[in-house]
Amino acid sequence: MTDSAALLEVATRLVERAEPGEQIEVACGHSVSTTVRVYGGEVESFTSAESHGVGVRVIREGREGFASAGSVDAQLLDRTLADARDNASYAEADPDAGIAEPDGVEAVEIDLWRDDVAAMTSDERIALAIELERKVLDGDDRISGVRIASYGDSAGGFALASTAGVRAHTRATSASLGVQALADDGDRTQTGYAYDGARRASDLDLDWVANRAVSRATDLIGASKPGTKPVSLVLDPHLSATVIGLIAGTLTGDRIVKQRSPFVDRVGEEVAAPALTFIDDPTDAESLGADSHDGEGLACRPNDLVVDGVLKGYLYDSYTGRRSGTGSTGSAVRGTRGLPSPGIHALSVANGDGGSLEDLIAGVDDGILVFNLAGLHSGVNAVSGDFSVGIEGLVIRNGELAEPISECTAGSTLQRLMLDVTKVGSDRKHLPSGVSTPSLVIGNVMLSGSTD
Repeated sequence: MTDSAALLEVATRLVERAEPGEQIEVACGHSVSTTVRVYGGEVESFTSAESHGVGVRVIREGREGFASAGSVDAQLLDRTLADARDNASYAEADPDAGIAEPDGVEAVEIDLWRDDVAAMTSDERIALAIELERKVLDGDDRISGVRIASYGDSAGGFALASTAGVRAHTRATSASLGVQALADDGDRTQTGYAYDGARRASDLDLDWVANRAVSRATDLIGASKPGTKPVSLVLDPHLSATVIGLIAGTLTGDRIVKQRSPFVDRVGEEVAAPALTFIDDPTDAESLGADSHDGEGLACRPNDLVVDGVLKGYLYDSYTGRRSGTGSTGSAVRGTRGLPSPGIHALSVANGDGGSLEDLIAGVDDGILVFNLAGLHSGVNAVSGDFSVGIEGLVIRNGELAEPISECTAGSTLQRLMLDVTKVGSDRKHLPSGVSTPSLVIGNVMLSGSTD
């Protein structure tokens, strides 16, 4: 039932069973996914999975109950609705609890579906993964092996209906390639990972994935620990997306209402370098994070976050929007097995005037072209903003790439990183994560390595 209109019918029928005084919201989803992993030119695993889901939210007198199920079978739907009602009877009343109310914003219709994905044969999927592995192995004599080469795709539909009159449905496809290359480095092995994603397999850049994995592994051969000193970090779009994504993740309504962000109560303040502008824009059809409706059925819309270095606002779902007094920004994210929460859909960083990645490198006297940021989950405190992660990459000396480095850390804060952006490239790319961003240069970051 990847037909999202049929899913909407299921959700609507359940909503129509609301009793007087009840608010009901029903989310239904269905997806089919395939993953192929190869090793040594042979299929290591081939997995095809199909999943259904329904999530029912019932609110009565401020008491919220939720229940979910892995099927849209009629009898199971009856049980799920009954469980949600029962759960609501045990909940504490919350004056801000409630489903999303239509706010008059018109949805931008976006075509997220490609028929090619469902039409692919198993042999075609396997061939892509095997070809990726072969290209990596043939890419450089120093490549000693491939840890994993994979292809995956998915096709799914989602629908939501509520007693507030919200009716929304969408369907989408995606495809991806990923590979991890291994290169001999004496007593240790260097690794290089690369990944690409698109709406369909024919839009994937297999050559780029293979070449990036090879270069990321071989360029680190002979890496040593650098000295301790402040440097400039040069981040290509993939690494820029990681850093800006961490920062944007602290600008969601749940963190703001709980006072668990370093950017609480700072709207209107200069929080970044004037060259930095980023928004959340699910209406950008080129982004893999694009969508017409959010997780509560409201129309997605562009939301300014930081413009010319100034903090413009936060991302809210209906609940955190009520608590903050601002209303929803159409930023709810969710699946069928959980409640909606505010989040990023399609983060977009504006181009600057810095030129290409090569131009940015040429303008740095003492820095690091970063290949990997390790330990992001444990090394970043999203409440205080403290930032300390492992770094691998190439030294930049007088505008030219030099020796590889590893076994060092970069320390700063998220607040400081934004203020220390010295250059924004003009090489913006739409990435598999849904983030669209150019390369960045961040100055005055303390690199901790050898004390010799």
